[in-house]
Amino acid sequence: MNGADGRFEDFVRARWAALVRYGYVLSGNPHDAADLAQEALARLGSAWTRVQRRDDPERYVRTTMARLHISWWRRRRRERLVGEVPEFGYADGAFTAVEGDTGLWRALATLPRRQRAVLVLRYYENRTDDEIATLLGISRGTVRSQASRGLDKLRASWSGRTEHAIGRQS
Repeated sequence: MNGADGRFEDFVRARWAALVRYGYVLSGNPHDAADLAQEALARLGSAWTRVQRRDDPERYVRTTMARLHISWWRRRRRERLVGEVPEFGYADGAFTAVEGDTGLWRALATLPRRQRAVLVLRYYENRTDDEIATLLGISRGTVRSQASRGLDKLRASWSGRTEHAIGRQS
């Protein structure tokens, strides 16, 4: 990677924040987001000359992040028990600022991981059903059903919030 070191470092500096945001949208957790970005960039570093020849390192990293995320949640399907329940959760101010007042990211975080990944890839990344199916290693029909179920759950949670807010104003 001799001559390409500078270009790789420039790419990492330029795209790090966007990749961490993308990881946050996938995982719903700032720590997992940073881990996804870091692991994907490490893999990009070892394949830099090959990926750079194709002139699309961003796509390589994002595809790697989506695949890593799916792989991780497949391993984490089982509940992990802890000795003590934490008093409160940690929220990074930068991610809270990105979230805004709409609460959409919080609602998205309540969805099962596959539904969240499909919705993020479809609406945040503007991917087609075929691209999503390829990225996640599932069929096109599964992509469509997961998107439909995820949207139904989001709609139900939003209508419940709207009714609750209207009831308070009365």
